[in-house]
Amino acid sequence: MRIDAHQHFWLFDPVKDSWITEEMAVISRNFLPNDIGQILKDNNFDGVVAVQADQSHQETDFLVELSGVYKLIKAVVGWVDLRSEAIDEHLAHFKRSPIIKGFRHIVEGEVDPDFLHRDEFLRGIAALTKHQYTYDLLIRPRHYASTLKCVSVNPEQAFMLDHIAKPPIKTQEFDEWAAFIHDLAQYENVHCKISGLATEADWKHWTLDHFTQYIAHVISCFGKDRVLFGSDWPVCLLAGSYEDSIRIVEDKLNDFTEAELKGFWGDNAVQFYSIT
Repeated sequence: MRIDAHQHFWLFDPVKDSWITEEMAVISRNFLPNDIGQILKDNNFDGVVAVQADQSHQETDFLVELSGVYKLIKAVVGWVDLRSEAIDEHLAHFKRSPIIKGFRHIVEGEVDPDFLHRDEFLRGIAALTKHQYTYDLLIRPRHYASTLKCVSVNPEQAFMLDHIAKPPIKTQEFDEWAAFIHDLAQYENVHCKISGLATEADWKHWTLDHFTQYIAHVISCFGKDRVLFGSDWPVCLLAGSYEDSIRIVEDKLNDFTEAELKGFWGDNAVQFYSIT
């Protein structure tokens, strides 16, 4: 089964989606599964993991509702208030929807560098572990230290690093990011999506070579069984086509065996998110 492990769907609202600025006008509209269905077929994908883009319980319900209509959604990574004292009640509620496999918080938008290691957040992560949910890490460099602390004290939690931690591809800076990736990959409960790369490069002038050192380092550190593909559609449209998101990665996989390629393009996502 070929799975795109990172897609978003939304009904555009300029207030709710204020993160979409004027320069991002190409994605300031509705995006629903009908808009990507044929493209997925053309590229031989069987389904997708729908990931939250808004921080509300309504967002999670919205993705669940979509999954009931569009069977291409094989898993949902929603949002839940991990810092709520009622976290167990919230998770018990979401357990009624088995399509929900995990949750994410947009930590990259948090100014606090220690956000991931605050007591109230760690309580939420512990609840995810208890209820057997995954957690997607969306971070910026200021969160590197607290990410490592969070992961180190939660050895039983399944973590997925989104967008290879958004390295500064546009400027080709490497060392700080590379050191973090090396340290994070030491924790075997952490997996990594090779996703969302074009939008970290120069949107108009990137080449395939701009991504080589970053993808090679991630594969070297995490190994071939803990990396997987995600397009970050429709956000990827800011810097290229859906097919571009595939091209950026596929020419870097020449030493993968047939089984390892099947893992990267789908089986690793199936295993991590318990997709049936």
